[in-house]
Amino acid sequence: MKMTQRARRTAVALVAAAAIGGSGVAVGAAAAPGASSSTSTVSAPAARAGYAGIVRQVLPSVVLISTTEGLGSGVVLDRSGNIVTNAHVAGTATSFKVQVAGDASARAATLVGSYRPDDLAVIRLADRSGLQPARFGDSSRVQAGDEVLAVGNPLGLSGSVTSGIVSATGRVVTEPASGGSPGATLPDAIQTSAPINPGNSGGALVTTAGEVIGIPTLTAAGGQDGAQVQGIGFAIPANLARDIARQIISAGTVSNSHRAAIGAQVGTVTGQDGSPAGAGIVAVSAGSPAERAGLRSGDVIRAVGGTPTADPQALASALAAQRPGDKVTLAVTRGPQQLSVPLTLGELPAATG
Repeated sequence: MKMTQRARRTAVALVAAAAIGGSGVAVGAAAAPGASSSTSTVSAPAARAGYAGIVRQVLPSVVLISTTEGLGSGVVLDRSGNIVTNAHVAGTATSFKVQVAGDASARAATLVGSYRPDDLAVIRLADRSGLQPARFGDSSRVQAGDEVLAVGNPLGLSGSVTSGIVSATGRVVTEPASGGSPGATLPDAIQTSAPINPGNSGGALVTTAGEVIGIPTLTAAGGQDGAQVQGIGFAIPANLARDIARQIISAGTVSNSHRAAIGAQVGTVTGQDGSPAGAGIVAVSAGSPAERAGLRSGDVIRAVGGTPTADPQALASALAAQRPGDKVTLAVTRGPQQLSVPLTLGELPAATG
């Protein structure tokens, strides 16, 4: 999370039931006092000795990013000055101040591009001297129980490290809404017990081999008061982060989103009691999967493949658990009719910004 006023609020994370087999959790960025690392089977002396070497290896590749809106972290991709971070860290800024490990002065950087559906952005340093690119691992091989470290700049405390394990993989979570826009829905997120606090967003989730396997982005909150939940954080898989970053660097846009879509604009439909009752179709794109399936304005999507879709965010979460080309059945209400509509999913259109 970037350390901003928004980062001190909490919001509900819509976690696809198919992905976690249960109800959703709340997501927020507010730091809670007394955060602690999870336990592991490694003895304390061995862990300290091993972690120190990992930290020395990784810290030079993690930077502090500053904008007029707040602070965040980033990971050095290459010696050309490209740094991957979260789109919510970049925010609306096009210029940045970046502090590189071992250099007390702030370096200027500019925005290369953002891809908000995956909450990823790339910025580029003007001064590229002394950069140490991170070593990225294969995030598809990450397993629950793997030991990890979260490296970043929480609360502006540069070079901070927390430890934990990979709690689960394949989570589908939705970020807090901001500025009237819905938060990004992240497919295939890595859940970790390593504490993630404001300012950690855009940093590095690394293995004990010193390889970056995720970009920490969210922490969880629960209960009616939205209090922060210890030991539940989420990171964008490194494989996805590198792929999206490379597309932004090479073309300034994302041509292959890898994300499923139906090709329709939707809004929330409320029931008689005022609660969300489905994702109502406002408009259908020409030639889209929705049009080919016979969907039209006024239809209400209540479920995708058995996963309820009470509102557009729930629909986005359900689609994030699918892949382009997958065949699904939508539960649709059309006036008094209850329909089962088979549909072959398309791909979310390319975009940046």
